Amino acid sequence: MSEPSAVSDRVLACETDELADGESMTVEPDNGEAIAVYRVDGQFYATADMCTHEEWSLGEEGELCGFEVTCTLHNAKFDIRDGTALCFPATVALRRYPTTVEAGKVYVLTEESAGED
Repeated sequence: MSEPSAVSDRVLACETDELADGESMTVEPDNGEAIAVYRVDGQFYATADMCTHEEWSLGEEGELCGFEVTCTLHNAKFDIRDGTALCFPATVALRRYPTTVEAGKVYVLTEESAGED
């Protein structure tokens, strides 16, 4: 996967100190789908915000435990590192996005190839 060539390929999610370990939040870019941002062990991860089983926010309504986020609507679980659906009722992985930290700011890279290998 190539790095984005323009600043417009990334979204400012938050300041690093706005999200404590074990917390998540939802970021809504001007154009595009909402993104859930998670912090685990000082690292930042990002996935599509909506559960793939049924529309429910993972960043705002999900429960984060380690690298797993649980959709509190029907208990679907996902691995935030790669988006894998870990149990029913979800069978479709979440889209994942790379993140980067620069000068105390967390950015989500939203180029077209994000989440595709």
